Parts: sequence; structure tokens; C-alpha cells
Amino acid sequence: MTYRETLRELAHDTHGVVTLSDAVSIGVPAVEVRKLANRGALERRGKGVYRMVEAPHSPLDEFAEAVALVGPDAVLADEAVLAALDLGQVNLRRIKVATDRRIRHALPATVEVVHRHIDDRERDDIDGIPSMSLFSALLGARSTILPERLVEAVRKAKARDLISEREADQVLAALQR
Repeated sequence: MTYRETLRELAHDTHGVVTLSDAVSIGVPAVEVRKLANRGALERRGKGVYRMVEAPHSPLDEFAEAVALVGPDAVLADEAVLAALDLGQVNLRRIKVATDRRIRHALPATVEVVHRHIDDRERDDIDGIPSMSLFSALLGARSTILPERLVEAVRKAKARDLISEREADQVLAALQR
């Protein structure tokens, strides 16, 4: 199997996003990733992050890319989690990504970094994209999303079995305070 085929398979599992560290971990040298980018098989998106041109597009691509651009310990945060799950009317101007690391490289204007430690108990994933748990995201979005929209998001999340009855009640109680 060629390096390009190997990266294509990886990209199908990662919403088209290929990081240098992921490529190296599956046996593709960093120099080969750069060569493929120079040949047009990959588009460079940021420091160590590429998009496989041949990968199919999905609504979650921009979320996967934002997390990859911020770094390995990053997660989708707050209203970005709700938008990725298509819960409620969330109009994102920027994708919020949380990390406790300092980011020194430039990021696109579409990514907002929030410096916050997300405990392992509060972590989840959305189709392979690291994220806050929906429960934590609903509580975290209280300051930016209208309460009636959060109530609707809780209702939809319960209907889709994304949160438990107890978690839904806790979020609704927090909204009433």
C-alpha cells in the first residue's frame, strides 16, 4: 500500500483531517506527508494539519479541523458541541475549542481557543472528534445561548438519547437559577 493510500484510509476516519503526528504513528514519514502536499494530494491547513483532497466532505469536517489545529489535547467546547450535534439554533461565528496548553502558532479566524482544563470525566467524542460531554457543554453554553434555546436543545438531546433524564433535569434546574 502506498503512503497516499494509507493517508486516504486515515482521512476517511478523521473527517478528511490528517495530522503529522497521526501520519507518523501509522508509518508515514513526515517528509512523505509534505511531498504529498506539494503534489496536491493534501492541502495544508495549519501547523502539522492537512486535509486529504480525496476525502469525502461531511458537516463535521470544520469541527475536526478546528480541534486538530489547536492540538492533541484539544476538545470542542460549549456551543460548538451543540452545533456539531445539531441541537438547537446555534449560530457559530467561531468554533470554540478548549485546551489547557498555550497555543503559539497562528490559527484561522474561525477558531476560538478557550484556555480551560477539561477533566477526563467531562470528555466525550462526536463521531471521533474529541469534545466536551454534552452535559458539560450545555452547562458551559449558558452564558452565550438564550435559555429558551438551551431548553430546546435539552429536549432534542433527550429525544435522541444523547443525555440521560437525570442530566437533562440538572441542566434545566441550572437554567432556572
